[in-house]
Amino acid sequence: MKRKKLSCESARKISIVKALGFLGHLPTRNSEKEAWFLSPLRSETQASFKVSKILNCWYDHGIGKGGNCIDMVCELSRVSVSGALEILAQVSTGNDNNIIREENNSKESGIEIKKVQFIQHPALLQYLNKRKISRTVANTFCREVHYTINDKYGFSIGLKNNSAGWELRNTYFKSSSSPKDLTYIKNESQHLIVLEGMFDLLSLNTIYPNLKRETDFLILNSIAFTNKALVHFDQYNAIELYLDQDKAGRKATAFFLNQNPNCIDKSSFYKAEKDLNDWLMKTD
Repeated sequence: MKRKKLSCESARKISIVKALGFLGHLPTRNSEKEAWFLSPLRSETQASFKVSKILNCWYDHGIGKGGNCIDMVCELSRVSVSGALEILAQVSTGNDNNIIREENNSKESGIEIKKVQFIQHPALLQYLNKRKISRTVANTFCREVHYTINDKYGFSIGLKNNSAGWELRNTYFKSSSSPKDLTYIKNESQHLIVLEGMFDLLSLNTIYPNLKRETDFLILNSIAFTNKALVHFDQYNAIELYLDQDKAGRKATAFFLNQNPNCIDKSSFYKAEKDLNDWLMKTD
């Protein structure tokens, strides 16, 4: 069905905070009257991009520029007014046709899961593209997860663990909801691949798209789960290790090699880089 065209008058009434959230930018400070962001228009470490919720206008103190919602989208996405209206029409629609489910997690981490769906948000797709991850691969293993942290709303790419917690990643955010655990993906194979994090899993399957049907995967999600991972090793004839090249990753690799003779260190594949995704991003 064709989306109804949005007028400039209607577009200017759309919440700038909501539009920024749609584009992947979350406030660092938020109150009833205003919200402060790290500027989406430039790099900074102290938030100087102010949004007045009362006037629904923005002002970037770093460049001395401001305006309404349409102006902001034009500046941020480098599009014309008509292009900004197309983007804001998506914000206004708030299409949830691809929602899979809603669920609440333990608030131990301070993160409460609100919605889980297939990955479709433009900001997250751009993030995947920047890290050279296939969208198909990402949606095979991960989901788009919406959540709150106290009074702040956010969304990230999420990988579910064995205890129904989520590893959460976006351009500005790296965290996890409770409970924290390993992620074990079984395909009834005699071959196991052990990886350190979500983007190692996505990178390897982007490089080798058929791998997801040929092997089992164990994602540590934290080096702290090294000992816990060992209990899964005995049933496999071959265990390939793709852990980070930093001190903690090398220590975990050495531990696994000493504990099980079927382990094989595969980190030479990306020996010039810290991890698989760093290697992937530098390939043509």
